[in-house]
Amino acid sequence: MGLELEYINGQTPLDEDEKKGLLIPTIANRGELDEFEQQNIEEAIQWVLTRPLKANKILTEKFVRNLHKRMYGNVWSWAGDFRKTDKNLGINKWHISTALKALLDDTLFWIEHETFTPDEIAVRFKHRIVSIHCFPNGNGRHSRLMADIIVNKIYKLPVFSWGADNLVKKGDTRSEYLNAIKTADETIYEPLICFARS
Repeated sequence: MGLELEYINGQTPLDEDEKKGLLIPTIANRGELDEFEQQNIEEAIQWVLTRPLKANKILTEKFVRNLHKRMYGNVWSWAGDFRKTDKNLGINKWHISTALKALLDDTLFWIEHETFTPDEIAVRFKHRIVSIHCFPNGNGRHSRLMADIIVNKIYKLPVFSWGADNLVKKGDTRSEYLNAIKTADETIYEPLICFARS
């Protein structure tokens, strides 16, 4: 009978597949990875906060990719690159650029024609970009930061709180978030908008 180890939360070792593209070879477990990623994300947020940004600059493939690279570029070699494999989430890898372009154009239209409230525009964008699943990893955090940028830089409103909790780790807040996402899958966005502001 093999020895079964129990790891403290965040101490689960990374397997070799998870380490592909990792720029910091000393990272040994999920907790360390989360810490380095969070530090990188905070640097990206600081970069965004110091720039005046308009809709026609934010809602471009270049900005979407650059933001992902700024969020993860110190940790992953593939940061900012669209995924090259199909996953159980998201659309076919060959359709990413086309689907993203349609989303960016739709969002510019919504803004120009005031189709929805500012919060709903940002949340609809977040929901659709995460369903495209542009990148190998980090899509949820990237989509939430994009929504924050849209609502703050374009509309000058406060960023979302997103339940004011860690949405990566399991718990009640993550469950509420995932339920709101599933409801948005049915084109009912109110629960996700309310969660974003909770």
